Amino acid sequence: MPALLLIAHGSRDPRHAATVAALVEEVRAQRPGIEVATAYLDHCAPRIPQVAGRTADAVAVPLLLNRAFHAKHDIPAALRAAGSRLPVADVLGPSPLLLAALDRRLAEAGLAVGSPAVRARTGVVLAAAGSSDPAADAATRAVADEWRRTRGWAAVEVAYASAAGPRVPDALAALRAAGAERTAVAPYLLAPGLLPDRIAAAAEGADVLADVLGPAPELAALLLRRYDEARRAQESVPALTA
Repeated sequence: MPALLLIAHGSRDPRHAATVAALVEEVRAQRPGIEVATAYLDHCAPRIPQVAGRTADAVAVPLLLNRAFHAKHDIPAALRAAGSRLPVADVLGPSPLLLAALDRRLAEAGLAVGSPAVRARTGVVLAAAGSSDPAADAATRAVADEWRRTRGWAAVEVAYASAAGPRVPDALAALRAAGAERTAVAPYLLAPGLLPDRIAAAAEGADVLADVLGPAPELAALLLRRYDEARRAQESVPALTA
């Protein structure tokens, strides 16, 4: 069975690599028979060329929520530079497992997510990084719409930490204007760092602030799902071309 090569962005913040390491341990716990390696695009070691160049039998799985610049350009370019032809799995989003992980983090922050009455009174800010790629931001808005529809939140507004806007305070104001009795902020981010800290600082007016997705079991299960999908697709190629 091919190894799972988890490709993360990397950060100067040591909490990022620690979170990735904890997520890798969760993946290994869920699938003990699989070899899992990690490589980073930037800031952290080992970098993609250090790992992919010496790994012949693996599936690269991006630790990315949306198919934006890193997924479309940076990761394929880094793999090509390493002389690697590893199959690359799809990004994580969208997926019901991400919604379940968001639910988990809100519940851990003290919100009674399991109560339909609480959900109906609560407006949620889905606080994402933001992207210069319109398709990526559209995908985040689609996640917000699906989360509201399937959970029965009073409303779900999207806010961005690094794009032009709206910002978290704007989204909180929109929720209150829409009649939400309580507000919560759910970071749609994978690991701690500058952007989650910026979101937390802007969320002071919210009733509940959730943690980042981090090493949630649902996130590990989703990584394994993307790995399995890419592996099956790769295995089907000889049969299709025979």
